[in-house]
Amino acid sequence: MAELARFTLDTPDEEIVEVVRIDGGAIIDDAIDVDLLTRLEDELRPWIDRTPGGLDNFSGQNTTRTGALVARSAACRELVMHPKVIDMANRFLSPYTNKIQLHLTQVINIKPGQGTQPLHRDRLAWGGYIPDEIDPQFNTMWAMTDFTPENGGTRIVPGSPTWDEDRRATDDEKTQAAMGAGSVLLYSGSVIHGGGENCTDADRTGINITYTLGWLRTEENQFLSCPPEVAKDLDPELANLMGYSMGNYALGYYSDPHDMPGPVDLLTPEMVLGRKPSSKHSNSGLLLPAE
Repeated sequence: MAELARFTLDTPDEEIVEVVRIDGGAIIDDAIDVDLLTRLEDELRPWIDRTPGGLDNFSGQNTTRTGALVARSAACRELVMHPKVIDMANRFLSPYTNKIQLHLTQVINIKPGQGTQPLHRDRLAWGGYIPDEIDPQFNTMWAMTDFTPENGGTRIVPGSPTWDEDRRATDDEKTQAAMGAGSVLLYSGSVIHGGGENCTDADRTGINITYTLGWLRTEENQFLSCPPEVAKDLDPELANLMGYSMGNYALGYYSDPHDMPGPVDLLTPEMVLGRKPSSKHSNSGLLLPAE
């Protein structure tokens, strides 16, 4: 059976990114400490318990998917902005964009009795229109509980990012992400993967946080999941990652539909939050005069 490469936090970022690019996935053991893990559990469990199961076989009728994590959990904000992950996401996606963005925040809770999720590639969210040579996503699955082959640890097919669309993995080509709570699975948007079957009597809980190219539409609508009245109090770098900044020149500017006409009508997203334009994108932080 195929195996996933395993690393520690001390492993150089470029080494891990290269493995994710080629194999499609890798594990960093013990990536967060017990304190953060405990805070995540305390902040997220009430929301998880209130989330209904899925409506079909893909989402999983015995699986719950809880979103809007940036607005709901301060601890999740730390996960989103984990320095090593942000650096690796930038390294992985930088050949195709000058700015990455937050794509999805979701707790995936697989309950006892849930069968396997169909194997798939996440990049299909864009309908297959992205050229094969561009990998649009860098993904993480943080283990809140231990992940095992018995409780639904993520199934993944190492080496599959470059496979033809019609190729099917044999059992020997598949593996599962077995890792302890506090570890993280890193995987690409092109690797074949899916949730596993939970044959135990306990939930398997993971936090799926993913990043994508700054010029693509995101899976989770960050502006509705975390609207300006919440985002204005976030760390500016996190708000920037969520899209409250210009993605490039003329990408993402804002006009207030309720404001009376004035000398300036077009605003940068930073202005919505009452901040100066990001220095990283100063060329796109221009205020354009109304005609």
